Amino acid sequence: MKQPRAVVIGAGVGGLTAAAALHRSGWAVTVLERAATLEPVGAGISLAPNAQRALDVIELGDEIRALAAWRSDGELRAPGGRRLARMDGAAAIGRFGGPTVLLHRATLVALLASRLPGDRVRTGAAAELADPGAVGRPARVTVAEEEFEAELVVAADGIHSAARRVLFPGHPGPRYAGFTTWRIVAPAPERPFTPHETWGRGRFWGTHPLLDGRIYAYAAAFTPEGGRAPDDEKAELLRLFGDWHRPIPDVLAAVEPGDVLRHDIRHQTEPLPAYHRGRTALLGDAAHAMTPTLGQGGNQAIEDAVVLAHHLTAAKAADLPGALTAYTRDRLPRTTDIVRRSARSSRMPALSSAPAAALRNAALTAVSRLGPGLLLRGFDGIADWRPPGPRQGRAGHGPS
Repeated sequence: MKQPRAVVIGAGVGGLTAAAALHRSGWAVTVLERAATLEPVGAGISLAPNAQRALDVIELGDEIRALAAWRSDGELRAPGGRRLARMDGAAAIGRFGGPTVLLHRATLVALLASRLPGDRVRTGAAAELADPGAVGRPARVTVAEEEFEAELVVAADGIHSAARRVLFPGHPGPRYAGFTTWRIVAPAPERPFTPHETWGRGRFWGTHPLLDGRIYAYAAAFTPEGGRAPDDEKAELLRLFGDWHRPIPDVLAAVEPGDVLRHDIRHQTEPLPAYHRGRTALLGDAAHAMTPTLGQGGNQAIEDAVVLAHHLTAAKAADLPGALTAYTRDRLPRTTDIVRRSARSSRMPALSSAPAAALRNAALTAVSRLGPGLLLRGFDGIADWRPPGPRQGRAGHGPS
């Protein structure tokens, strides 16, 4: 039988996971990436147990677990340093089957790319979906003057997906979620610290360790869309967070202005009618952009990739339409729910009035003291997910 061909548009986390899973299933895969290199802009990514189990499918899960820098407790704090709640690391591991692993995005991209032959990823290739394909007609993707035909196109071209607009031109796409974020990878402070997220009035900050000795920090402020600092983004962070508890001032002191990334957050609360059309499937932010407040954006892209590969492998060679229909059936309800849960979870740190923030903080403290497990329940149905397919691997790790 002729080897089926797949073109993946976008070499981010979701696109590379899909390419690796399809390659493993016998597809001839070509990945087309617009950027000149695979090195993503410096930022961290957290992989929850659900994504780790998905990565078991391409035999990468254990390598990711080995990169866990912290397995103990974390804290939710107020700007002055008062602890509002404790995140029980052991309880989370017991409930969901492992710790959340924070790593640099470049590390994950390199590991995913290593699952592919060296000639399968083309950078500097701005791909356009010319034809999504249909039964009896291949999909077509163009790059400059070159054209690719394939039995399958996987559009993992991000939040501003051009492929999504081709498939569903009437859909409004992602909209501003009400807040902007800053991200930093920096040297670790000299003084030890407990991983934490800190909530103020309409602002929040997080500091977490990476295994290589650096830290990943992120911040957010609920502000009108399109804002930029009048000087530089480090100065903006100092204005917003410079008087918050340590190690936040220490982190900011160690950062150069050019090391701070700022992005407005957009999410797609109106779901698409499907995640496929013809021979083309959407995944990740191209299909279901979400806020980062549950840390699930990249995790859901990884889930998409292994579920898509599962259905394509399970289907008969001629039943690609059935496989893509099954992919939409499995992924659209789950990701729509997580998009909405992520949006709801951003409401608590968005509170900007002093009385509302004080009531929120008191409620968080009471819940942490009286029922610490309640805080973990927000991830039930998310972090406990397992990929489809036969059970394999160690208990709590392998897909089932």
